[in-house]
Amino acid sequence: MPVTSRTFRSGNSDAVRLPKEVSFGPGVEVEIERAGDVVTMKPKRPSVQDMIAALDALPKPSRIQKRPVILPPRRKGL
Repeated sequence: MPVTSRTFRSGNSDAVRLPKEVSFGPGVEVEIERAGDVVTMKPKRPSVQDMIAALDALPKPSRIQKRPVILPPRRKGL
């Protein structure tokens, strides 16, 4: 469902107020692309390096657990 808003000046930039129906919430970093008259805005995804850094920052386990061996069921004809 489309919603309507207006652009306005904020310092030296054009700005637009996002109505709550299409808001991302406060503090969300977004990527903005323009192709002709179409402007697309989406939440910025973290880079692979950022995701790896976040995984490395997780606490290390005190010990490594082994999974139990799971044997596949026997099926006739295979």
